[in-house]
Amino acid sequence: MSENDEMTGTDGMSGMSGANEASGPDATGVTGVTGAAGVTGPTDVAGRAGAPGAGAGRGGTGGKTAVTPPTHAAPPARFSHGVRKGGILQVAGQVGFLPAAPGEPPAVAGPTLREQTRQTLANVEAVLTEAGATWDDVVMLRVYLTDVAHFAEMNEVYDAYLADVAVPPARTTVYVGLPQGLLVEIDALAVLD
Repeated sequence: MSENDEMTGTDGMSGMSGANEASGPDATGVTGVTGAAGVTGPTDVAGRAGAPGAGAGRGGTGGKTAVTPPTHAAPPARFSHGVRKGGILQVAGQVGFLPAAPGEPPAVAGPTLREQTRQTLANVEAVLTEAGATWDDVVMLRVYLTDVAHFAEMNEVYDAYLADVAVPPARTTVYVGLPQGLLVEIDALAVLD
């Protein structure tokens, strides 16, 4: 969870949507904002390049690396789409936005839970892939739904998407409020060898 927990009950949809404290294309972080997107190598939490192995103090990376897939725009606040430290990868909450298109506002994959769940899982997978991880590395998923009635349908999509994963991750599902039109958010914790 992140600094936005108090306001949203989730991590502020850091995936491709950005935080929900503000509105408009720039607030979403999906309109081709430049900055942390595409940053490679060790960075601190602000996306500033740090020396490999820099200390954990303010301004150093503490061995943490921000992970931002090319399909994700820079977040509008101080959080990363994913953070890898050693063999641990935390994927921030992802939502059902289609890949970012420069100059375009964020676009939801569709109005249905089925469409949004598939895209949300694809967005989690994009962060995993960028960090060199796969679904087999994921040990924990948290699913945030806006409606209890969506649980069975989400499970159908989830089970089909992860059908080839030998040992499925542990999972928790909670019910929350998300910005209008968004029905699901998913975050992940992976351990890499």
